[in-house]
Amino acid sequence: MIEYTAKIKEIANRLLSEGKVEMVIGFRKGTVPMMNQPHYATSAASVNELIWDSNCAINLANYVTDKKGTIGIVAKGCDSRNLVTHIIENKIKREQLVIIGVPCTGMIDRHKISSMIGKDILAIDESGETITVSGAGFSEKIIKNDVLQENCASCAHRNPIIYDELIGDKVAEKTYVDPYASVRRVEAMTPGDKWKYIEELLAPCIRCYACRNACPLCYCPTCFVDESKPQWVGKSQDSIDVRTFHLLRAYHCAGRCTDCGACERVCPMSIKIREFTKKLNKDCQELYGWEAGLTLDQRPPLDSFKTDDPQEFIK
Repeated sequence: MIEYTAKIKEIANRLLSEGKVEMVIGFRKGTVPMMNQPHYATSAASVNELIWDSNCAINLANYVTDKKGTIGIVAKGCDSRNLVTHIIENKIKREQLVIIGVPCTGMIDRHKISSMIGKDILAIDESGETITVSGAGFSEKIIKNDVLQENCASCAHRNPIIYDELIGDKVAEKTYVDPYASVRRVEAMTPGDKWKYIEELLAPCIRCYACRNACPLCYCPTCFVDESKPQWVGKSQDSIDVRTFHLLRAYHCAGRCTDCGACERVCPMSIKIREFTKKLNKDCQELYGWEAGLTLDQRPPLDSFKTDDPQEFIK
């Protein structure tokens, strides 16, 4: 995907020089390997910093929330789906955006690579489907597909859903991967085993809220965990408070989550937080035939009301 960089720079320069946008949001090299940074390009000099490779995993939809003016934004499949949700939920207007669509073959998981190498990584280079990792006295080649983020390995929407310019040919979508395999395993457990699974899954949580802060859906003016009048959730490491935070945050994402992996990517404790949102994604697909971010013409099922909705549950 590194061949996209020149095209992104070309389009960004044109959009800025023609006055069609006030900035282009993309990526630049980070200060450490495998950690590219979001970048606001507003001039020819800053456009020259734009890059694209398999370390551009941060969901850039986070950076358009409630923005004013016209914005160019580089968007892979999951980013574009979150832009759809932003537009539906009135966090940005479609006419404010010029979307530079990027067909994506997946982002690499820096945690997998670090564990695999076991040494300090000083540089990483990408060529086709091969990743070369190097450091003091070593250089190793890795097949990209072996170190993809888990959400990328099962992604069924690798091409942007909406875009104004597409920087390359669309890539083949995956039709042979079950994104809900781990959910089905939990669903098959007994109630007792499910409870134990959730307790063990969340035991390492330190309540840093990195998952919330990285999520492109978490833009409530005041998060429920920060409310004090009344206080909904305690501030302690009590297991009830930890579970309440994770479960309620997952339900807030129901019908809206695009499985972009932002939450797991930033978790310092490597908690598989997506297990909750994947369960709700699966339920929305099975109950309503719904996947988030695929259309601008319909609101999520839990965000709409019809007079003929089934109401047998009302007693």
